[in-house]
This record gives sequence, C-alpha cells and structure tokens, in this order.
Amino acid sequence: MPRLPLPDFLQNSSDAPILDVRAPIEFQHGHIPGAVSFPLFTDEERARIGTTYKQISQDKAVLLGLDFFGPKMGELVKQAKKLAPLKQVRVHCWRGGMRSGAVLWLLELAGFQVQLLDKGYKDYRRWVLQEFERPRPLLVLGGLTGSGKTDVLHALASQSQAIIDLEGLARHKGSAFGSIGLPAQPTQEQFENDLAGVLAALPEAGPIWVEDESRTIGGVHVPTPLFAQMSSAPLLVLDIPREVRVSKLADEYGRQDPAALAAAILKIRKRLGGLVTKEALAAIGEDDMEKMVSLVLDYYDKTYSHGIDNRQVTRVESSTCDPAVNAELVRQALAKIGFPASTQPVAHGS
Repeated sequence: MPRLPLPDFLQNSSDAPILDVRAPIEFQHGHIPGAVSFPLFTDEERARIGTTYKQISQDKAVLLGLDFFGPKMGELVKQAKKLAPLKQVRVHCWRGGMRSGAVLWLLELAGFQVQLLDKGYKDYRRWVLQEFERPRPLLVLGGLTGSGKTDVLHALASQSQAIIDLEGLARHKGSAFGSIGLPAQPTQEQFENDLAGVLAALPEAGPIWVEDESRTIGGVHVPTPLFAQMSSAPLLVLDIPREVRVSKLADEYGRQDPAALAAAILKIRKRLGGLVTKEALAAIGEDDMEKMVSLVLDYYDKTYSHGIDNRQVTRVESSTCDPAVNAELVRQALAKIGFPASTQPVAHGS
C-alpha cells in the first residue's frame, strides 16, 4: 500500500490513471488535471454521512458509509478494470483518509496495484496555491483590443518561447464579448489547478511571456500573487493602427451569432451610453461589423490606455496583425531593452 507524497504521485506513470474517489460535486468544483471521477459515494450519500457524523456520531456515520459501499463494490471493480486495463491506479480523496482507504482495500483485493496520495487532494491544493507565490521572470505582452496579443503569444511559443495563455486556460477572451463561441468557463478552483500545472512545467530560465490581463477574466480571476508579479513585470505593448484592429475584429465577429453579439453589447450598455448602444445594436442588425466594432473600441481603448498610465511601457509599433511578424518585432524590442531571447522548450497553457 504505497502512500506517495504529492510529487511522486503526480509524476507517476500515465499507465496508472488517477481515480478521484470524492463525490461528483467535489470533483466538479475542482480536480487534479487528468484525473477521472470515481466516486465512492453519490452527492446525496456524502451529505447524509456528513449529517450523521455531526448530529449522531462517527461510528454511526462509518456504518452508514459501509451500508452504501457494500452493494456497489462489484460495480466499482468493473469500472476500474475499464479505466485501467493494466490494473495499476493512483487513488485519492480529500485528506487521504477513509474513502481512499476503502477503495484501495477493494481494488487491491481485486488484484490492482494501488498507489495512494498521502494527505489527499487537500495537499494538492496547498501545492497549487504555493505555485502562485514562486517568483518567475515574466514579460507581459499588452496592446489595445484587436491587436492580436493571444495570436502573438502562440507565435512566440512556436519560436520556442515559454508562454502562459491565461485566456486559453480561462476559456474567455477577457471582454464582454469574451465568452462568444467558447465552451463554459472552468470553476475558479479548476482554473487555478490548470494554471498551477502550467506554471510548474515552465522552464526555470526566462523569459516567460504572458498577456496583459485585468484581474478578472470573465468569471475567474488571476490569483493575487501571480497578478502582482504581472503588474510589476516589464510591459511590451503592441501599437497597431486602429483601422487594422477594426478590420481584424470585424472579420472575427462577423462569423459569430448576431444575438450573442447583441447580448454582449447590452452587458456594457451603461458604459457605452444609450446612443452608442443603440447605434451598435443597429449596426449588428445591418451586418455592419466594422461600425459595431469601431463604436465599441472607443470604450475599450480608453479603458486600456487608462489602465497602463502608471506603468513603464516599451512600445512595439507594427502596421499589421500578422502574429509571426509581430512576434519577431516583440523579440527584437526585448533584445533592445536588455533581455536575452529564450531558447528554452515551449511551455504553455491552452
């Protein structure tokens, strides 16, 4: 019954899937990336056991848990065989206690090799939060809306630069329009888990590129210690002509659902003002994406420019939104301010 510390548990063979035996609601709230939900109890069963523990006694709660566990033992073994044909698994619960211990006993009885996460998911979450505290050689890529910052990040990654794609991890582009065409955002806890995994895989040497973001990206927020590092890191800002940005955004939004675009406009109607909101909605109805984008950009440009007023900025001028061209211009600007270009392997989140 190997009880592994977290580093060994995470670095174990991919032939041994991670089985998260917590209740489904716990798994949905946040889990180790790549783990499989393998609940010992349903959400209702977990709640009943917890109530029994608090209102009656631990012994009664344990007996109730055994009543729930007994009838499903055979099905749990069948599920485990499908998930792990080689009969090697890694198992964890919240604290590495009775739930994971029960599944370990059952699967070992069925001939599995089982490795248990010492101190459970709680220890994993402690590690996640510590990852955000570690200092890193960040470089922040900024620019007005429509500058193609995310595209440039990925172009930098293709040139062996290390990046953190916060918007990719958040499944949101950061603006009122940021959720259009994207899957549902992760929970805050899952965003943190995914982000910590990306950070841990980054090379020790820099630089590490990250897009300039506000504290919140849709419904999730950048962890405070990491955001503080981003706020004090060197900022390189793409300076792209307005007409180029309007054309790029009009092309992108022209492929989206008009109703979703109108809903996004209505989210910021108080900031746009009544007249601009009316004109923007009319432009969507007339399929005039350039007019709609131009109206909204006035608001976003002012907001972003105000946000970097007190920061030291290196501007990178370009006449195009071509990501490969702008990635090279950014690297040249970086060299001029005294940062060597990294040749480390790519590490990024998407």
